[in-house]
This record gives sequence, C-alpha cells and structure tokens, in this order.
Amino acid sequence: MKQNSLKGWFKSGAPGVWISGGAVSIAVIMTIGLLAVIAVRGLGHFWPADLIHASYDVPGQAQHLVVGEVVQKEEVPRARLKSAGLPVPDEGPEFMTRELIKVGNRDLNGNDFTWIVGEWLTNQKTPPELMAIERREWGNFYGYLVNVKQDGKVIAEGEAAWPELQARINRVNGLAAQLKSLEKTDIGAINAGLERIRLHGRKLELEGKLDATAQADMESERAELNARYQDIEARLADLHAQFNRDALTARDANGKEIEIGLGKVVHAYQPNAMSTFTKVGFYFSKIWEFLSDDPREANTEGGIFPAIFGTVMMTLIMAMIVTPFGVLAAVYLREYAKQNTLTRIIRIAVNNLAGVPAIVYGVFGLGFFVYVLGGSVDRLFFPEALPAPTFGTPGLLWASLTLALLAVPVVIVATEEGLARIPRTVREGSLALGATKAETLWKIVIPMASPAMMTGMILAVARAAGEVAPLMLVGVVKLAPSLPVDGNYPYLHLDQKIMHLGFHIYDVGFQSPNVEAARPLVYATALLLVLVIATLNLSAVYIRNHLREKYKALDS
Repeated sequence: MKQNSLKGWFKSGAPGVWISGGAVSIAVIMTIGLLAVIAVRGLGHFWPADLIHASYDVPGQAQHLVVGEVVQKEEVPRARLKSAGLPVPDEGPEFMTRELIKVGNRDLNGNDFTWIVGEWLTNQKTPPELMAIERREWGNFYGYLVNVKQDGKVIAEGEAAWPELQARINRVNGLAAQLKSLEKTDIGAINAGLERIRLHGRKLELEGKLDATAQADMESERAELNARYQDIEARLADLHAQFNRDALTARDANGKEIEIGLGKVVHAYQPNAMSTFTKVGFYFSKIWEFLSDDPREANTEGGIFPAIFGTVMMTLIMAMIVTPFGVLAAVYLREYAKQNTLTRIIRIAVNNLAGVPAIVYGVFGLGFFVYVLGGSVDRLFFPEALPAPTFGTPGLLWASLTLALLAVPVVIVATEEGLARIPRTVREGSLALGATKAETLWKIVIPMASPAMMTGMILAVARAAGEVAPLMLVGVVKLAPSLPVDGNYPYLHLDQKIMHLGFHIYDVGFQSPNVEAARPLVYATALLLVLVIATLNLSAVYIRNHLREKYKALDS
C-alpha cells in the first residue's frame, strides 16, 4: 500500500515541483547572499572606523609603534607564520591572530597596509586626538595634529588647532571647486574655440579659400580667446596662491613631524572622537562623494561618477540603436519574408549570433566600425583634422554600436515571439475592415507586440551593460579626462572615450598597484553596477507592464 502511494506520488509530478521549487529557492538564496557579501564588503569601506595606537613587539626585534585602522582579522596556523619567516615560538596555541592594519603614511613608510601578528600587539589605545587625513595624493595620513599654518606662520595650535583646521579645509575645498570649474568649463571652452578656429583655417586651406580676409577674421577671434585666457589665467594664479596658502603640521606614531599643505587635503577627521550620529553623517557623505566625485590615485580613491555616466550614456545609446533595428528585422522576418529555407537559415544565424563570444564583437567593432567606418567618416567629413582621427579611433559611438550588434539577436528573437503570439484573426479582422497591411502592423500588431519588444530590450540591456571585453577595444579607457557631454558644440561628443563600471572593476581589481586599497572599491563598484542595471531594467519593466495593460483589451 505504501509502495503504491509512493508510486502515485511520483506519477503525480509532485517531486518535479518540489525539485524545481527547491532549485529556485537555492538560486534566490545564493543571489541574495552574493549581493549581501558585496554590499557589506563594499559599503563597509566608507565607515569611519576607529584608529588604534599600539606597540608592536616582535620577539628578538626592537619595539616600534603602530598607528592605523584595523581592516581585517583572521586566524592562521602557527606553523604557517613560522614558515613565513616570523620568529614564532614552537610552543603555544595551534592558531594565532593575524591582522591587516592600514597604516597609511605611504610617503613615509612606502606602503599603506601591513600584516601584523595580533598577539604581539600591546598597549593598544584609541586616543580621541588621533586623526586621519585623506589626501589627494599619497593616500591617508594617520597621526596627531601639531599646528595650523598660514604662509608659513603658526596661527593655531593645541586645542584651537582642530576647529581652525576644519574651517580652513572647507575653505580650500571651496577653492578647489572654483579651480575645477575654471579649468574644465572656462578654459575648456577656450581650448575648444581655438581648436575650432584651427580646423576652420585648415578646411579653408584645403578648399583653397584661405584668403587675407579669412585669416584676419580668424586672428581676431583667436586674439579675443587669448585675451579671455589671460584673464582666466590671472584668476587661476590668484586662486592657486590662496589654495596653497595654508598648511598643517602633523606628528606620526614615531614622533616625526611632517608639514602637509591643505591644498593636498580632502578631509581630516578624528574617528575616535566621533559620536555614532556623527559617524553616520560622515558615512553617507563618503558614499555621496564616491558616487559624485572623480577618481584619484590610480582609481583607488575618490569617486566613480565618470564611470557611472559613461555606463548609463552608452547603454541608453545602445538601446536607442538596437530597438528599432531589432524590431524592423523581426517584423520583416515574421510579417513579410516568405517562410522558406532562406528565412530558416537567417533565423538560425540570428540565434547563433547570440552565442558568439563578446570579444569577437569587439574585434569586429574595432576593425569595421572604428577603422573602416570611422576612417571613412574622417576622410569625408573631417579631412581638416587629419592625420589626427576624429571618429577613426575608439569612442562612445563605436562602443554603443558594438554593444547594439551584440544585443540585436536578443531583441529580434523576443520581438518575433511577441508577433507570433498575436492571433491571425486580429490581422484578418483589421484587413477586412479596410486597413492596409502597413496600417494593421503600425496600429494593431506592433502595439500588441510592444511588451515583447520591451522584454527584448530588457534582456539586451542586461547583457550589454555588464560587458567588458569588447569595450576594451572600442572606446572604454581607464581614465577619461572629460565627460562626453559638456557646454561646447556639438554638446554630445560621440567621438570621445568613456569610462565604464565594468571595466573600472577589472582595472581596479586586477591592474591596481595598491591591491588592498582597491579591494573594497571593487565590491562597491560591483554593487553599483548591479544597481544601475537593475534600475534600467526596472524602468523598462514598468513601461512594459504599462503597455501590457494598455493593449490587454486588444489581446482578449
């Protein structure tokens, strides 16, 4: 009886349901777990952790002081430490603690991080006056504030030094913003104007129209721009003088004093003296800085806004290119093409294209889009700029086109599936009422298939936004000097190279000279890339659901 009931249970298909449900549950748990690990390791980097001041007593060596932030702790076998050459005694517990300390002061010590044995760390303290200085170069400095100087003269020391330092850092950061605006916006506009004049003169020369009048006009424009530059240069000199006016004197763990110009300082804070509320505010300000600032120190510090902007811009351009081409191809294959052997071969080819390695698309994009198409565009429309390429070099447009080529099979297949689901009676009814085939397609069939088109676009965005390999060949770089959108004509510069979150992860994770400093930024950037893709996809899902509700009546 029991055997029969078990046999009936298997025949009912219940085991398959349980196995499928279990597999889905495991996949969801693994996904959530992965995102949780990435979030904890990435977002935890921005928390202002307490700083320690301790003595480090290595057996048989002179004692020295350690100041810094405990980044990681782990238990390791005693034998492993001994095999690494450390003077570990034979007797004792099987495991010992190893700690990774961010000691900073790279300009003094040569490195930012050091591994120490936790059992050899003594007299550990967290003095409230111990400070961390985040610098524009050379990483963090950990030590004690001695005084604040203006033009080389001490203006504050002791308890008065810290509030004075904060006020002057805020002042310097304001000056840094003004300098950045002048250098990128004002001087950028002047440089663009000078380049435009140069190219215009070269074009007139090639056309044989460069006469004295044209030269005089160009010289007049050039003189006006140079005069503007001289004025801005004077303002820059004044701002730089104010920017470099102040300095601080700090003392490291070993008592050595060092003078740091406030122009090199981004933040100075005393985490041991911070309340929880203050730390929370500082934490969110650091996250905002990460999202909105430019990268520094070989991309291991600062923000990643150019990479965010480049990723979103490239994905949007890709979506605008791939959607019409994919939809038109699907409409032709489903509605107009004869369903014969050739059509079946084309469908097989489209399906196979979806499985081609991404790097192959990158090689094709470099060879065809950049060198052939871009080179032809330069010769036809930008001969005055040659031999310097305009579009004959990797850039935003070619990166977007390469990704569009990579994603178009997904859009074609999804759109064809949507068109195939529309009942034939709908088409026949429209034609019977006097509509042409084109009107039926435009007003009935395509609107009803639009949710499927959006599904294809969602899949295309999900695949293309995370690609890295082809982009390394067709337009993505480690550090882009400017955004592809600015106030200079033509405002959107499709020929410019861009940064990308996926490539940024690869670069920081595998090409960085400072691995320990880069590791948390890899996690934070990976989390941000997931959020960007999820945001783009959720926007498309919302539009798809809206279209599905709108045309539900036609589908019934």
